[in-house]
Amino acid sequence: MNNNEKHIHEPLFHITKRADIVWWKAWLVRLVAIVAALFVCAVVIVTITDYNPLQVYKTMFEGSFGSERKVWILLQNLAMLLCISLAVTPAFKMKFWNLGAEGQVLIGGLASAACMFYVKDSMPNWLLIIVMLVASLLGGVIWGLIPAFFKANWGTNESLFTLMMNYVAIQLVSFFIMVWVPSGSSVMGVINQASGSGWMPDLFGKKYLFNILIVAVLTVVMFIYLKFSKQGYEISVVGESENTARYIGINVKKVIIRTMIISGAVCGLAGFLLVSGTNHTISKELAGGMGFTAIMVSWLAKFNPIIMVITSFLIVFLQRGAGEIATAFRLNESVADILTGIIIFFIIGCEFFINYQINKRSKQKEAK
Repeated sequence: MNNNEKHIHEPLFHITKRADIVWWKAWLVRLVAIVAALFVCAVVIVTITDYNPLQVYKTMFEGSFGSERKVWILLQNLAMLLCISLAVTPAFKMKFWNLGAEGQVLIGGLASAACMFYVKDSMPNWLLIIVMLVASLLGGVIWGLIPAFFKANWGTNESLFTLMMNYVAIQLVSFFIMVWVPSGSSVMGVINQASGSGWMPDLFGKKYLFNILIVAVLTVVMFIYLKFSKQGYEISVVGESENTARYIGINVKKVIIRTMIISGAVCGLAGFLLVSGTNHTISKELAGGMGFTAIMVSWLAKFNPIIMVITSFLIVFLQRGAGEIATAFRLNESVADILTGIIIFFIIGCEFFINYQINKRSKQKEAK
């Protein structure tokens, strides 16, 4: 045996990609992750506050389901987060990393607010709402089309480009608020509060029902579009490999631009719903960070619009519950955010064990 021969020591463990896992096993892993997260949260609660963890969890549940009003607010927040998640999903499935949903929603909302401010009572409310919707869709489309055009033609970095446009959108909103509010308070009050011009009407006496129904229909349409349409197939192929897409005759530039037009339009729709159906005003915080939270919702659902209903509900439930905990127990909101972060960390982390498996080095290889 050659003494100079080098022995290569393999690691004790190695990670391999798991084959398709049965759906019930995947959800069992997620359930175990949630239980483990709740246990860790219980330890944190006892350590920091000395409160009964069960009482804290009960309060978290009451934050979303404690009254009819809280249930409707939960459904409204769920609808808005789901709407923005649906917007980023086609782009992310195409591996166009659209981080500009926040700005696209802001521009859509700004377009609606401008129509409400300038048009006011010069046309019937139903016609004003249609004008606002069209303006919001166009605003979102423009804000999504600009980075798509540069990416398709010159290969620019879409992540940086879309992030930059978020800040441009924020400054545009700030500028118009300064124009519309002469007092210089930088806070836009409720628009057309006396007349209600541009406000989405209540449906069966429920303020948010229109928003919820619109997003429900959009979810089904997006699922069918991505799953069964030719354009949905092209998005998947471009996401897998642009070279393969070109080889089979798909116009990659056209797909990129078309997909971002759809993404921007849905973000514009979200801006319209937030201004016309929810807040009746515009501010820099209109989207409230949902443009970034939507990325997590889409990823966790593996770009499936139906599964996104579940992931959106989970995120909104945690956020509402965390706020209720902070209020009921007079805690710093950071404590509630810590609990939310722990649960989300476990949920995201369990996806690793669903997609990959850890293998131990076999004894035969050890003997060699």
